[in-house]
Amino acid sequence: MKLLRRGLVALVLLLVVAYAGIVGYMFVNQRALQYDATGDVTALTSTLLSGAEQVAINTGESVVNGWYQAPRAGMPLIVYYKGNSQSFSAEHERFEQFVADGYGFLAFDYRGFPASPGDISEANVLEDALAAFDFAATKNVPLLIWGRSLGSGPATYVASQRDAKALLLETPFLSAVTVAGERYPFLPVTMVMQDQYRNDEWIADVAEPVLVAHGTGDTTIDVSNGERLYALASNKDELWIVPGAGHSDLWDAGIWAHAKPFFERALAQ
Repeated sequence: MKLLRRGLVALVLLLVVAYAGIVGYMFVNQRALQYDATGDVTALTSTLLSGAEQVAINTGESVVNGWYQAPRAGMPLIVYYKGNSQSFSAEHERFEQFVADGYGFLAFDYRGFPASPGDISEANVLEDALAAFDFAATKNVPLLIWGRSLGSGPATYVASQRDAKALLLETPFLSAVTVAGERYPFLPVTMVMQDQYRNDEWIADVAEPVLVAHGTGDTTIDVSNGERLYALASNKDELWIVPGAGHSDLWDAGIWAHAKPFFERALAQ
């Protein structure tokens, strides 16, 4: 009996040490696990954006690099906050469509992503996001905010701190820590996660009209995140849920056809 008891104690101790090791590893390496900051930078000259220009935006401590194109006279400008993989420049087909319909745009890589030097952290991403919006605000045209995936964090934060005409959130999370908790329910993510992106708190201070777009087949950020975030918005416009659509499917599913009338409604208010 004593031998069995000792064996059970040893097993429990082994499990505790192993669990602590897993938590410790994830704590130390959490940003490498959270962000996918790899990919090539597409040359602006290889796109159809003949009227766009490369811009370097001062963030105070560093510089983020992106592309800017002014809108057609009387049209607004979309400040676009990218997702968590590759460079913003990989999405040039979106920007080409914006421009074809008369919209201007500003898109960029946060610090630590392919086009911009520096270290990735939530504090840096949010600082970069504010700097980009403030750069766009100097153009004296109506501003629209579009945040995709990871970009829903800085987009919601900026909308809570600045005045824009509309906020579009594509495949957003309720918070990054919510997604981490759903993915790793056996880990104390709320206690140890540094970059939590609390959209669930920031949305309370968003006065702009809000459109949330999500797909039921999203295995990266479950559709319930978008639904719950939309429920917290004070100025709801549309919740567009696409049956079967995955995390990267909404452009092909026709999100632009929903974005344009949403923006038109917001501008008319």
